Amino acid sequence: MKYAYYPGCSLQESAHEFDVSVRAVMDRLGVELVEIPDWTCCGASAAEPVSRLMNYALPARNLALAEKELAGLDVLAPCSACYLNLLKVNREVVGDKSLHGQVNEALDACGLAYGGGVRVRHILDVLVNDVGVEAIGAVVGQNLNGMRVAPYYGCQILRPYEVFDDPRKPLSMDNVLTAMGAKIHPWEMGARCCGASLMVTHPEVAMHSVEAILGAAEGADAIATVCPLCQMNLEAYQHDSAAGGHHVPVLYLTQLLGLAFGLEEPAVLLEKNMSLNGSMRAGIRARAWRHEPPGGTEEAGGT
Repeated sequence: MKYAYYPGCSLQESAHEFDVSVRAVMDRLGVELVEIPDWTCCGASAAEPVSRLMNYALPARNLALAEKELAGLDVLAPCSACYLNLLKVNREVVGDKSLHGQVNEALDACGLAYGGGVRVRHILDVLVNDVGVEAIGAVVGQNLNGMRVAPYYGCQILRPYEVFDDPRKPLSMDNVLTAMGAKIHPWEMGARCCGASLMVTHPEVAMHSVEAILGAAEGADAIATVCPLCQMNLEAYQHDSAAGGHHVPVLYLTQLLGLAFGLEEPAVLLEKNMSLNGSMRAGIRARAWRHEPPGGTEEAGGT
């Protein structure tokens, strides 16, 4: 299996551990990632309020590069926001003759045009539907042995486009975690919005969401996510929220996969997670490989 890889901006900076763990895990699964040459920002959440055309042209440029330089390959985007921005080009631009023409006119300034032939994939989609949970389970070398994990999907891979999972009751991450031997933390918050960039403009609104999610994660050994913004909101603001007593590690799914595959901590940059101090990292190792929950009983949770 081979994919055109679009890491996006966050994975080069604040979510570097996501990029490193994605590459390590996919390599272990025999998946080849070819980084799109000269890729640029997809516009994130900032471009849309500034310019409707820019909102489409920025992600379209990356798809045009993939279409030209890596013809025939699906684009794999680990970041949920990048995935959504790339996907909306295919959903909203391609097929709209006027808008498609405007976007290609903008792309012509850099010698590109997008024909609309690139399939955009999220890493969860690829893991479940291309690699398969059985193949993932076959690579697991350090079974998570009942480590209790709360799967947190966030909004952008589920809505507004229903592509590879049910936006009301998503299960793709649950299935991957189960293949690693994890126990799924029972909760109803997996598809709840974390507040996203409202944490900057209206922090009181975003904090309300963060508090609700962290509170519902009580008893979990970790929260697993696939979105850099979700990871940052849930991790960085734990001590500022009313749920400040709930200190739960917020890990990328691929970091947990790496540990389950037997990779060492530096291979998945576990030390980059702000919610993990030395003792917590030791606890993650213990729970991931031997499951030694606090309190000494199998059903005990928390950190």
